[in-house]
Amino acid sequence: MFEQIKHNMETIAGVAIYPILSLLIFFAFFVGLAIWVYSYRKEKIEEMSNIPFGNENLNDFLK
Repeated sequence: MFEQIKHNMETIAGVAIYPILSLLIFFAFFVGLAIWVYSYRKEKIEEMSNIPFGNENLNDFLK
């Protein structure tokens, strides 16, 4: 089955660009994600990490 796909892909002009393009997109996504994570404000991370421990709405939930 792979031989049929391989043969069809070899007949397409410029098909070699697709693996390179997909690798670049994959790499750019994770580099962008890493930049976003490292540039996130530490105050916002601290605020979000304390959300489960907040009990200001606990009394409304128990009523």
